[in-house]
Amino acid sequence: MPPRRPHALFLLVLVVLLLARWRPAAASALSTFALAKADATTIVCGLLPSAASPLLVDLNCTTAGGDHARQETYPSSHPFSALAGGEDFLCAVGPSGARADAVDMRWWDLSKNGGSRSKRVYLGPPLQALSSGAYRVCGVLAGGELHCWRWRGLAVPAGLRFVAVAVGDGFVCGIVEGPPASIRCFGDNPAEEAVAGAPRGGSYDVVAACRRRACALSMAGGLSCWGHDAPALGADAATGYAALALGEGGVCGLRTNGTIRCFGDGVAAPPGSLAGAQYISVQAHGAAFCGVLMANYSLVCWGGREFTATNRLVFGRVMPGPCVPMSSCQCGVLPGSANLCATGLCICMDCAFERNVAAPNASLVPGKSGRSRRTMWIAIGAAVGFLVLLVALQIALLLWCRRRKNGKGDAAGVQQPLMPLRLGSSKGPGSVVEHFTLEALHAATDGFSDDRRIGSGSFGSVYRGTLPSGREVAIKRAEDAAKPSSSAPRPERRRDRETAFNSELTALARANHKNIVCLLGCCADSGERVLVYEFMANGTLHDQLHSRSPLAPPVASWCGRLTIALGAARGIEYMHVYAVPPIMHLDVKSANILLDDSWTAKIADFGLSSVLDADAGACGDNGSPPEPLYTGGTVGYMDPEYYRLQHLTDKSDVYSFGVVLLELMSGCRVVQRYAESVTPKNVVEFAVPLILADDVARVLDPRLPTPTPDEAEALAYVGYLAADCVGPVGCDRPSMTEVVDALERALAACGVAPLSRVGTARRTLSRSGTDQFDLTDTD
Repeated sequence: MPPRRPHALFLLVLVVLLLARWRPAAASALSTFALAKADATTIVCGLLPSAASPLLVDLNCTTAGGDHARQETYPSSHPFSALAGGEDFLCAVGPSGARADAVDMRWWDLSKNGGSRSKRVYLGPPLQALSSGAYRVCGVLAGGELHCWRWRGLAVPAGLRFVAVAVGDGFVCGIVEGPPASIRCFGDNPAEEAVAGAPRGGSYDVVAACRRRACALSMAGGLSCWGHDAPALGADAATGYAALALGEGGVCGLRTNGTIRCFGDGVAAPPGSLAGAQYISVQAHGAAFCGVLMANYSLVCWGGREFTATNRLVFGRVMPGPCVPMSSCQCGVLPGSANLCATGLCICMDCAFERNVAAPNASLVPGKSGRSRRTMWIAIGAAVGFLVLLVALQIALLLWCRRRKNGKGDAAGVQQPLMPLRLGSSKGPGSVVEHFTLEALHAATDGFSDDRRIGSGSFGSVYRGTLPSGREVAIKRAEDAAKPSSSAPRPERRRDRETAFNSELTALARANHKNIVCLLGCCADSGERVLVYEFMANGTLHDQLHSRSPLAPPVASWCGRLTIALGAARGIEYMHVYAVPPIMHLDVKSANILLDDSWTAKIADFGLSSVLDADAGACGDNGSPPEPLYTGGTVGYMDPEYYRLQHLTDKSDVYSFGVVLLELMSGCRVVQRYAESVTPKNVVEFAVPLILADDVARVLDPRLPTPTPDEAEALAYVGYLAADCVGPVGCDRPSMTEVVDALERALAACGVAPLSRVGTARRTLSRSGTDQFDLTDTD
């Protein structure tokens, strides 16, 4: 290895210093709100936290003027991350449901004859910038390529890598990746002032365009404009700006302290109380300007004839920016933005603000102390930049080695500007829950054909689907007039499909356990509510017990049935004990216990689930259960205490699981006619008296072989456990942790050694074991 040369370190430090002073494109390159024109009327659109679920984002549009009461919502299956509007159109970009490493761009025609349906105009690599003007829209792909839609004949030299873009009338300006980050403009007429007059040299990070003029911000925060009727700028435009918006009459700049300053004879500065407020971002269209307030992320507008002194608030809360992994935020996180995003995501602070947004009265002209602080920040930035560079080099080396080892690149390991929504996923920490388009799910299920229907859930039918990758999935689609599998004594209090969809999505998003079904994705497009799960090859436990002849081997043996029971119990225990906050399923039954290709039991269908109040125990403070939330469940499995008295606790799930245990032991349907009865009886009424009379043999499924002595002892023990679970008083029932322990003991007594917390020695079981859960080891 040749000796290291001293000047190499110097060059490295020089590069680090340059990188520390060079800022990436501002966060406004991707806007979460947009202004458009529809038949000469201003339309304001924004991305709002969804009313259906905090894990989704809705696209809302409203006509400017009046009281904004008339709004239109476009729910999306992929939460949109960026918007752009123009003359009679709106564009929205978000992760694609067809390809995990791609994004969709959808186009709405806002004219009177356009209708409200969207069409996809782009499917490809993620975008890092998006801009529109007149009837055209342009974006910068993740690799820096500039791409424009509805613009034939636009000539852009190959090889240029852009970081920002702005579209005017017949021209487009982009910032070329630097340093130095220079401006290049192209158009239908090269002699156009906005094209020919673009600044030469310099380094920029924000650019905007309107009609036949453009403006830009330098790396130092200085504002400059060019083109036809470019607005005149004052002396205080030379420094201190983080973002800008260019309208017909002038330009408004967003200062690094969050306030707005406007230039031009025809532009209105924020009036009244809005004048001194702090903003996160600002956009313009025509004479109208809109900005997102730092204080509460509300969207306010001013200027033009549509917005009056009493009519400036458009949306009370919008997404202040795209949700990205928290680790990607170089300059901090917007306060409270993690509450607007899925687990592990947040909204980054624009680096141009330089952490001054909390001090609206801070001077923009630094004195001696200001220079000292700036020098300090440059030094800190250089040190941090050096460390970041070293880490980046290490990561790049690791990724390169991994690609060499695997023989191919790992696209999922590359951070993209727009990522699919990340939830606290049931697939594992940090995994991605995809957002599918309705078209993709139609194709996967042959148009939701009856031939693909494999069952029903809490809010609709379940279909077997095949994704383009060939993977088989289960797709649950909400139906307007769904025939629910569950019933309740008060049908008027059943939650509608929207609430069921929300409950299941929220519950499965935070669940991460091998015995809980894996949620792969969702769709909330065009009013549809669809969830996509892993496909469970062996269907439901109910079907295996009651609809299969002959029985499959895992349910044709006593140890196999106890293993299935233990897996399901562990899934419920996870929800009660380890989920944060704890979850009550409220519809535990054999039809909601699914079996995968290895016969692992998994709890499914969380449409009736509810979060358990951590402060409320099973019996409250004085022996009385906490107040109920609502009634739900399935006849035969529903806790009588919950049914009659509206006492809702986690012990309601314990009761339902006890019924499943009796179903597994007897092979009987939960409600059926028995030999000695004329009217149908619940399996609890049939089995529990025999178990308590120590006559468990009469309860056991006659289709299975006679149990061995060890199995008979274990089944008697499980019978007592089931009787305890279905006891009339919830407080006297065991917890799910105790149920899991008891089932592990039963399997150990059968000679099966599950992954247990009680060891693998052979156990002697007794009736007292289900009361006190203690046992004696024998040699």
